[in-house]
Amino acid sequence: QVHVVESGGGLVQPGGSLRLSCAASGIIFSDYAIGWYRQAPGKQRERVAGIISSGHTTYIAAVKGRFTISRDNARSMAYLQMNSLKPEDTAVYYCKVDKHGLSDDYDSWDQGTQVTVSS
Repeated sequence: QVHVVESGGGLVQPGGSLRLSCAASGIIFSDYAIGWYRQAPGKQRERVAGIISSGHTTYIAAVKGRFTISRDNARSMAYLQMNSLKPEDTAVYYCKVDKHGLSDDYDSWDQGTQVTVSS
């Protein structure tokens, strides 16, 4: 059974950095696409970054050039390095792994990790 745990969130000032981590278990990690999603208060959840088995990455325009998604298959870990953080990046961030390609419509979500960007 797939199990992921996100960590690394916190309170950071505008312009600061955070690195989120996603620990996965129960899967052959290298076979899976990984996505980082976020949901801000009052807004729809959105996928901010994705990385597939080949290492190809995608980003939404709002974070391109500031966020970097990466994976360590040997450790079954994924990361989201977030630089130049802005108040509008404040959200709960979630990690998803999917062998069949990333979706934007999963039935269940775990608690994620809170990122708050504020002075």
